[in-house]
Amino acid sequence: MRVGVHINRFELPGGAAELGPGLAAAGRAAEEAGVSWLSVMDHYFQMENNGGAEAPMLEAYTTLGYLAAHTSTVRLGTLVTGVTYRHPGLLAKIVTSLDVLSGGRAALGIGAAWYDREHHGLGVEFPPVAERFERLDETLRICRQMWDPKDNGPFEGRHYRLAETLCVPAPVGRPRPEIMIGGGGERKTLRLVARHADACNLFAAGPEEVAHKLDVLRRHCDTEGRDEAEIRRTVLYAGDAAAEGDLDAFTREMGGYAGLGIDTVILAPGTGEVARYIEDFAAGAVRRLAELD
Repeated sequence: MRVGVHINRFELPGGAAELGPGLAAAGRAAEEAGVSWLSVMDHYFQMENNGGAEAPMLEAYTTLGYLAAHTSTVRLGTLVTGVTYRHPGLLAKIVTSLDVLSGGRAALGIGAAWYDREHHGLGVEFPPVAERFERLDETLRICRQMWDPKDNGPFEGRHYRLAETLCVPAPVGRPRPEIMIGGGGERKTLRLVARHADACNLFAAGPEEVAHKLDVLRRHCDTEGRDEAEIRRTVLYAGDAAAEGDLDAFTREMGGYAGLGIDTVILAPGTGEVARYIEDFAAGAVRRLAELD
């Protein structure tokens, strides 16, 4: 089992001036520790449980581009981009640019979006949930078409219409950037995972709950004619063992997820000092979880 780190807070003692050096240090620490994945939140405003809109929040893809310049092996993505945040054609181009400049390390993490305050606050359209899922399905189809060098033609959907799906340069990652859908909604989200995604991300709500979600995903894969083994399984973990730095308890807890075929556990530090968190906890978690394979 591999370890990822999800950067979700941006408070540092020295304020905004320390964010660049702090993120560069986090990238170095991640690679020295053997962390396989670095992600950032994709929001305009910080979450209420992380300090609210008055707390620092960086734009996701600018931040990932910066991390790309300060890393060489770790995979980079969002956890996750809201489908409402960028037009799908532009989103595909943004992720492609990150992929090219990082040497094929970009992933598209995406979901249906949910944080209404930031949409209303900055004047971004926030359609009803059913429409957001329709847009998510179309966005995934558009991205896959834009990453298909044999299909530069139009796309005609209910919500999006593109005269050309031209994307030059093409991604350098093969066969294309990984598509990861975040969330465990059983009727729509996991069905879209089965239909379009290379990876899923579930909340680490306990092995029993995750096993249930994977059973639902398996049924959707059967309906879609998809081999479930093609989908990489990941969980986002923000439990007490990591917060308390208890590697023994964390390792025991992860054993239940390893038995479910979880490929990567993504840790969510409760601090903006990410490099220190990686050195103090994530590096040890990398070593411990490698032994579970």
